[in-house]
Amino acid sequence: MQSIRNAGDPADRSEGQSRLALAQTEFDPDVVYLNTASIGLPPRSALNTLREAEEEWRKGTAEPAAYDLPVAAARAAYASLVGVDPSWVAVGSQVSAFVGLVAASLPEGSEVLTAAGEFTSVVFPFHAQAPRGVDVREVPLESIAEAVTPRTSLVAVAAVQSADGRLADLDALTAACDAVGARVLLDTTQAAGWLPVDAGRYDYTVGGGYKWLLAPRGTCFFTVRPEHIDGLIPHSAGWFAGEERWESLYGAPLRLAKDARRFDVSPVWHAWVGQEKSLDLLNGIGTDVLHEHALGLANRFRAAVGLPEGDSAIVSAAVDAGTPAELRRAGIVGSTRAGRMRLAFHLYNTEADADRAAEVVDGRLAER
Repeated sequence: MQSIRNAGDPADRSEGQSRLALAQTEFDPDVVYLNTASIGLPPRSALNTLREAEEEWRKGTAEPAAYDLPVAAARAAYASLVGVDPSWVAVGSQVSAFVGLVAASLPEGSEVLTAAGEFTSVVFPFHAQAPRGVDVREVPLESIAEAVTPRTSLVAVAAVQSADGRLADLDALTAACDAVGARVLLDTTQAAGWLPVDAGRYDYTVGGGYKWLLAPRGTCFFTVRPEHIDGLIPHSAGWFAGEERWESLYGAPLRLAKDARRFDVSPVWHAWVGQEKSLDLLNGIGTDVLHEHALGLANRFRAAVGLPEGDSAIVSAAVDAGTPAELRRAGIVGSTRAGRMRLAFHLYNTEADADRAAEVVDGRLAER
């Protein structure tokens, strides 16, 4: 099972619960929102700060260098959330761009192991390396650890599957990879923000911020173990990847940052203004409290509709054809992935949300 990081003492957890209750006042959706696996909701603090930044832009008083501050703050906050030093963290806007760096670094003839049905941003960059002889082998998620062999160069997999919320057995996977010297690239997009993640356990992690990290679309985090930094070519390097970025605007020679910042991509400024505030909110609550809350609501819903208890904040279930329309009529926002209903529970959801969704779904589960 996934190891839980920083469970905290009872006093910390009690304080976290109080901060959770306070954080929930930052959200006021017009619906029962159970679609964080598609896009997260913004806290009021992020929206207000973003509107202030947009007003500065409108007035003509925005200073480009000032946007470095929220980017740096968000980098540090994300590093704290996933348990690594900020020097391990690169920032950008898209998961596939960072996955592509890793894919391009693989020697010819490498084997990449991944889960069948994995999100394409995690696997397309490796398939694109097929002309160099890079082979992508897909296996069921449940058997991915036992499928690691001495020929495996890298395992690319999501900590939490996008389509159905299944969790990878990361303890078994890291043990199997350590045994043969294979590396791990872990996608944390559907994990960080509700599931405690220790990014230091993995060679690389990558995660988009617009879902569970509650950012405007346009933020992404990439962590690299320091011993791997020199083995990655920063193919997308620009001025923002410079050691002194505002002195890296023109001309040679190449003068990149010494740490993971060399992989930075010029940021979508306003997205990072929002991301900083959202990460502050999440870190203030604590990963153990976020995990307990989200998983508790998901299992409350599961129990009410007759599903077995699970280990994910994402609930996936086969339902009859009329269920999506009934959910919409009831003011409940979810999604459908891989032909199944997908509901996601996060910090802004309540027991009343879980119960309301269960009232609609109860009796509509389908055998599949």
